[in-house]
Amino acid sequence: MPIGADYAHAGFGGGVGWGARPALLVVDMAQAYLRPESPLFLDSGGAVRDAIVPLAAAARAAGAPVIFTRVEYAHVADGGLFRRKIAALACFDSGNPLADFDPALRPETGDMVLTKQFPSAFFGTPLAGLLTAQGVDTLLITGVSTSGCIRATAVDALCHGFAPQIITDCVGDRTPEIQAANLLDLEAKTADLLDSKSAIERLKA
Repeated sequence: MPIGADYAHAGFGGGVGWGARPALLVVDMAQAYLRPESPLFLDSGGAVRDAIVPLAAAARAAGAPVIFTRVEYAHVADGGLFRRKIAALACFDSGNPLADFDPALRPETGDMVLTKQFPSAFFGTPLAGLLTAQGVDTLLITGVSTSGCIRATAVDALCHGFAPQIITDCVGDRTPEIQAANLLDLEAKTADLLDSKSAIERLKA
């Protein structure tokens, strides 16, 4: 996606590059974003899920780590101000089936699952250490939502030294306008953008 002329003129939009050892991160692809009765339902959720499925298969075939995140609030204090700010996060209270993975996209043997309570997949989790221990230098970021947990995770990936790659058809948000604006800004300041077809080709190579 071409960045705006103002960004380009100011020197934004340089690439972070694809390193030698990628990992795939699937952020919060829970039933909460896929079921129409959920307050967090995304119209684009099903398409995002369907695009991640072959990408995850390609990552496993290439021997790249595959990591899923999930959200769970088991205590009234879990999630802190984030949980207080967004009432819809009650979808992730312990025992709520909306917090479960979709049958079409769930962790398989050998995948890792991390539970988080805040937007970034790095905050309050061992993700950075797990990636470092496996020699990962590039993080393929997928899931929902682009303006929230995807953005926060990409920023933290960059800050931790992992090259963030946003897989554009594997992330989604509430409206096309929000999606487009956030992808443009992420490309300008934080991450490289590519689609799942290109990512699969890179993994195979």
